[in-house]
Amino acid sequence: MTCRAVLICPGRGTYNKPELGYLQRHHAGHPLLDTFDDLRRAEGQTPVTELDGAERFSNAVHTVGDAASPLIYAASYLDRRALAEDIELVAVTGNSMGWYIALAAAGALDAEGGFQVVNTMGRLMQEASIGGQLVYPCIGPDWRADPARKADLLATVAQIDAGDAVLRLSIDLGGMLVLAGDEAGLKAFEAAVPRLDERFPMRLPHHAAFHTHLQGPVAQQGRDALPASLFHQPELPMIDGRGAIWWPGATDTSALYDYTLGHQVTEPYDFTRAIQIAAREFAPDMFIVTGPGNTLGGAVAQSLVAAGWGGMDSKEAFQARQADTPLLVSMGLEEQRAVVTD
Repeated sequence: MTCRAVLICPGRGTYNKPELGYLQRHHAGHPLLDTFDDLRRAEGQTPVTELDGAERFSNAVHTVGDAASPLIYAASYLDRRALAEDIELVAVTGNSMGWYIALAAAGALDAEGGFQVVNTMGRLMQEASIGGQLVYPCIGPDWRADPARKADLLATVAQIDAGDAVLRLSIDLGGMLVLAGDEAGLKAFEAAVPRLDERFPMRLPHHAAFHTHLQGPVAQQGRDALPASLFHQPELPMIDGRGAIWWPGATDTSALYDYTLGHQVTEPYDFTRAIQIAAREFAPDMFIVTGPGNTLGGAVAQSLVAAGWGGMDSKEAFQARQADTPLLVSMGLEEQRAVVTD
């Protein structure tokens, strides 16, 4: 029986110590790995299979943009290619860098073009290293929507940004706010909010001020380095970081190029809205998050709960729905991966 699914591609921060060897475990011998390795060698960079096959995980090596971006792309794109035949993809979306992967997963970029975009933007952002990011919860542990709390946090962000520091919303990520800015802005927020769960506010290592105006120079460098000819009509609908849908046969590829290397780089990314639009417009049987890692599953579930989708209004309601018939599958988890692969 065919299962209608929305595919969700992850962004930075999803290839960590547990993911070392992900390509070896799941995609060893795939011919595209040779292609990706050759593209890296041509740029004087370490091949992805060498990074993935390292004896031990190193934050200094594996989490920087130059390495994390191509590793995540290779894992996610090949996971998409590994889906079982009875999985019918009805739409594709992604989080942050995951938008680039979504473009390839939907056919708007071919496999090599997607790798080129991801590898180039990862390198440019690492070289520029403008600003940083942190995450902070905007809901409680029950996942119930808390508009007042979220509004108060965003008001604090705006107040800090109105002064001498820079702080902006980077990603609306389900129950989390990802904030980005300069060091002064990040420190001011850390001082202004209570510490939660002995973790938050949590800095994201080797992350720049993604999705803010600070990335303007990187966006321009990306447009200078990447030709618009890489972009094609998508084969599947794509939901971007505004919640806008790009339809097959009706996409202006020059506008897609401009969005991808313009607005998507320098303006906030609303992942929450992208998931909610995916649910409402395509009503899938399942949401599939490609690997590596499993850090995006919570944000997907929280986004659906915030929309009250399927009558879910809390973490407990989502868990009950998930236990009855799996709604969310994370390919980074072995037991879930088996549900959607042959």
